[in-house]
Amino acid sequence: MASIPVKYYNTFVLRKFAQGDVNAAFNWYIEESRIKGGYNNVQTGLAPRAFLRAESNRQETLSNSIIYSGILNSRTGINQTNQFPSGEDITRTVDPSKGSIQKLYAEDTNLIIFQENKVNRALIDKDAVYTQEGVPMQTTSNVVIGAIQPYAGEFGISKNPESFAVYGYRKYFTDASQGAVLRLSRDGITEISANGMYDFFRDQFATLGTGRSVGGWDIHNKCYTLSIQPSIGSNFETLSFDEIAKGWVSRYSYKPDLFSNVQNNFYSTKDGGIYLHYVSSVNRANFYGNGSSSTVTTVFNANPSLVKNFQTINYEGAGNWELTSISTDSNDSANSVQPFTQPTSLVELDNQLFKNEFKRKENKYFANLVNTSSFNQGEVTPLFLGGNTTNWSVSGIKGFTAQALLTATNNAGSGNNELFAVSTNYKESSY
Repeated sequence: MASIPVKYYNTFVLRKFAQGDVNAAFNWYIEESRIKGGYNNVQTGLAPRAFLRAESNRQETLSNSIIYSGILNSRTGINQTNQFPSGEDITRTVDPSKGSIQKLYAEDTNLIIFQENKVNRALIDKDAVYTQEGVPMQTTSNVVIGAIQPYAGEFGISKNPESFAVYGYRKYFTDASQGAVLRLSRDGITEISANGMYDFFRDQFATLGTGRSVGGWDIHNKCYTLSIQPSIGSNFETLSFDEIAKGWVSRYSYKPDLFSNVQNNFYSTKDGGIYLHYVSSVNRANFYGNGSSSTVTTVFNANPSLVKNFQTINYEGAGNWELTSISTDSNDSANSVQPFTQPTSLVELDNQLFKNEFKRKENKYFANLVNTSSFNQGEVTPLFLGGNTTNWSVSGIKGFTAQALLTATNNAGSGNNELFAVSTNYKESSY
């Protein structure tokens, strides 16, 4: 091995390497630290190195803290997104007792911070100066993220950031740990699940486990659509909330992965596929290639303390609805009623009077309820010709309340299966 004595130690010892091959043989070079090697010329050096000794170099996750980098300006070509100067105030921390940060949402000059059990807002490019009375006053500042202020109410987004949706100034999300569906608006946080559905969501979120709560804004119907998908089992619930009705207006039979809106069109994804909703040229109630019936269940409970005899079923809407079933709390039931058919001859018009189907009058549909319940023990039974009691017919069903299931029989084409109102005629029971 050859060696060269170097008496002048302010030098750089260099060797060329081939890219990707550290074993390539190249000569060594010795370069003097003074420019051009001249006497008293400017001397280069590595300069002092300032550093701190880290006690531990392990990765640390601060789940309740926010850190921001330098600026990115594509117009001027400045890109400092890889810079996190430790000497500057570039971190913000929220209350660790409220859980980890699950979602950030920037709105105007505020940054909304969703923790598991709390929702906060922070000023962007502003800070707050407090008066002697403790009233905050916003002031312009070079601080990127200013003071953090919590919203009223002990609600968060749990571990379901996928439930978040926004429309206008309203934000929607779920808090599974509280069994609540929430809206964040100018008046603060409101529990919209309490609009007649408190116990329903309480029971649904109790079985969610590590499952998903997928939310999205339906731009077509202007509704917040939510799909609760428990981690155990195949059951799920997909339903929507209407701001105008102030209630939960629809339930659906599809289980999406995500929701999105593009140019006034409502989309959902399933198993890697993208699906457009509300297409009139395909079968209705058909989601992801699987069809199902459109059904509406209604309860009649007028004068709930009165025993009634429900005699007819009536509805306003399209002519393709059938009464699939109807029963009362006393286990009385009636025959199903077929949808209305338009007679095309006098014979069909005469026969229609005796068919068990809806009749139409003044664009409203009605039908008599024919009791199909079995006789109770000791009850007087009617006798027909030959003593036959199997084909007996009694009008109406008795009970305090009645529940009816209506099904749309035609889901294809561009027509709507509209159902505006369902009612019944009843008389007070005489026994």
